[in-house]
Amino acid sequence: MQFSLATQTASLSVGEFSDFALGPREGGGGSAGVWRAQLGQHWHNELRAQTEREHTVDGSLRPDVAFEIPIEGRLVHRGWTLALAGRIDQLVGSTLREIKTVTRPLPADEPVLRADYSPYFLQLATYVVLRRLQGAREVRAELVFVEAGSGLAQTLALTAFDEALVTHQLDAVVEFLELQRRAAARRHRLAFQSPFPSLRPGQETIHADLAAAFGRAPVVLLEAPTGYGKTGCALEFALGELRSARYDRLVWLTGKSTGQLQVVETLRRMTAAPGDLAFWQVRNKGEHCINVEFHCVRDSCGFLAGAEERWPASGLARFYRDPAQARDLDTLRAAGREAHLCPYEITRTALAFNDVWIGDYNYVFAPDNRGLFFDQPGFDPARTLLIVDEAHNLPSRVAAAYSHTAHDGDVRALLAELDHQRAPTPLVLAVETWARTLASVPPCEVLDGALEADARDALDRLAELVTTLPLDYAALGPHHSETLWQFAKLHDFLHDPRLRRLLWSRRAGELEFTCVDATEAIGESLAAFGGTLLMSATLAPFDSFAASCGVTNHATLRAPAPWRHGAYDVAVDLRVSTTLRGRAASYGTTAETIERLHAASGRAVAVFFPSYAYAESVLRALDQIGSPLRASLQPKLPDLAAQAAWVEETLALADALFLVLGSSFAESIDLLGGRVSHAMVVGPALPEVNAVQRARLDAFSALGRDAAFRRVYQIPGLQKVNQALGRLVRGPGHHAKVLLHCQRFAETSYASLLDPECQHYREVFTAADLAAWLDA
Repeated sequence: MQFSLATQTASLSVGEFSDFALGPREGGGGSAGVWRAQLGQHWHNELRAQTEREHTVDGSLRPDVAFEIPIEGRLVHRGWTLALAGRIDQLVGSTLREIKTVTRPLPADEPVLRADYSPYFLQLATYVVLRRLQGAREVRAELVFVEAGSGLAQTLALTAFDEALVTHQLDAVVEFLELQRRAAARRHRLAFQSPFPSLRPGQETIHADLAAAFGRAPVVLLEAPTGYGKTGCALEFALGELRSARYDRLVWLTGKSTGQLQVVETLRRMTAAPGDLAFWQVRNKGEHCINVEFHCVRDSCGFLAGAEERWPASGLARFYRDPAQARDLDTLRAAGREAHLCPYEITRTALAFNDVWIGDYNYVFAPDNRGLFFDQPGFDPARTLLIVDEAHNLPSRVAAAYSHTAHDGDVRALLAELDHQRAPTPLVLAVETWARTLASVPPCEVLDGALEADARDALDRLAELVTTLPLDYAALGPHHSETLWQFAKLHDFLHDPRLRRLLWSRRAGELEFTCVDATEAIGESLAAFGGTLLMSATLAPFDSFAASCGVTNHATLRAPAPWRHGAYDVAVDLRVSTTLRGRAASYGTTAETIERLHAASGRAVAVFFPSYAYAESVLRALDQIGSPLRASLQPKLPDLAAQAAWVEETLALADALFLVLGSSFAESIDLLGGRVSHAMVVGPALPEVNAVQRARLDAFSALGRDAAFRRVYQIPGLQKVNQALGRLVRGPGHHAKVLLHCQRFAETSYASLLDPECQHYREVFTAADLAAWLDA
């Protein structure tokens, strides 16, 4: 739907008009939608051929019989003009005929079909109304349902009652447009205050810098150090853009819920009163669920079954009518229980009326989740400002969203359950074929070509069957249903031309469908938005990052932070090599160096390792030399609050914190700045050499050997190092003495990737050099 609030006009297809609903609705996109559309086209062609045979006289088709007839017109309602357009499947004399493919068995009772497929009747009724506007005097219409599996057809005639529903649908669309007009007026008078009580050095010009950057390109890469205040600066800029009507909506993405909560809290502080700005943090569907077990199948969920009928009287429209209404997860869950409606449907319905959407990367970039945003009525990416925080993680996160793992144990368990439930024989046979294929997969770095061909054939068949056969997912349960739904995802993965992929196996009977590079998919998503701000503390080198996101036209901006100049005192320890082959010979030196670092500091020091295994080896080395040092290795805690509590306790009680580069402790905990004066980074944290990394090297081989190695290994490794170093200096007055403990840090290809503030360093060749640097 495209609309103009100024002229009070809207344009949309007849299908969009008939499907429009404020409230719960069935999802029809994704792989299932594609397969059903393809199968639907098959039956459309069959019925067209049948109609042609029935109405051909002396070798010629009757002149009053036609197919795929364009029908369009304008409907005026309550001051709004709606331009509608579409194509009717068949015109036979004065009869309009629309064909719809369904997976349910036919024939079925007419009231059942009308209840389950009401948008189909509304779509046909809209064609009738438009046809009359075109001047047709006599118009009849019939809806032809076709059973997908068999081709059995059932025809129902349209009634006057169906035509009356067009007016009710116009009411619903106009209500939505009026609410959008009210939201636009609210944004125009939006008042907000600065997120900062006073500006830090370097923040004074950031808004003008951002505006100038967007004047040069639609995509801006902003690198600002940890502690700069990126969130507040970006929000202040974005709200100004919304108020000036340069954009209609802000979409803010970040990979961690803590980052999302920070945005929510900052917006609350910036807006004078609740309701001045409508913003919504989107949590995943499982978190919304109020059932004992999360298994999102409409027929088995009392909160989803019949939700469309219960919604109008539920009172839940308050969540989009009143911007001041609380919308935290607990409130949504309580409201859902009270109204006996799925809380996720509240979120899905209310989103269209909010100015700011806050969520995970998946809602824009992951094929399974992006429909929540992109299927919203009135959502126009071209009129939207997209901000991606911690954007250095975007390429790997999107590649992971496209990747899957198939286990033969899951498929064999599914096969037994399908047999138990007497599922359709073609599906049972297809699942059995897939189970045999998986069972024959050996551990390998690249799947054999013949096996890959077998996998493709099996998944092509499975995807077709799963998305067209009527199956009882409620009886199958969540685990088996997920296995079934995965077939279409695997099929899509294999046929997506935008992805570079690898099929491989860690162990027998397990097949990895790994996206090696999702550059084209990311670039395609970003290109849809009117403006995009990709920001992080570690985006450099900018050209490489832009290339990894499929961005060609971009502007770059480094936020000024004069308080960081001279805040780091860096040395590179040339005495040791931390390569996989050389590290064991220097465990003792590493342990002794940590002791000396702590002695110079007089308080807890931070030591960053590339892996848990490396840290554990150095812990053992400390024991072997009889060190009294109290070193504590970060535990594997999923909860950020628990991680922060561990850091606080360890800073108070231990002599050394052993942290793993790339983990939440190294990239999300902001408790070290100003409290840790001495730190050590043990090695450049290059990714593990494995089948996936080798495939990535091969994918970038056209760049040349050195450039590919830099892209695949060095840049990700040094990003982790720079993220960790950024945690040590987070504000004016913070200083840190940092020892980069590996010869490789002095090599130009590595040193050039360090934070610019850390590229001036002293070289340590001997223990005496180390002592001199520590004492300086």
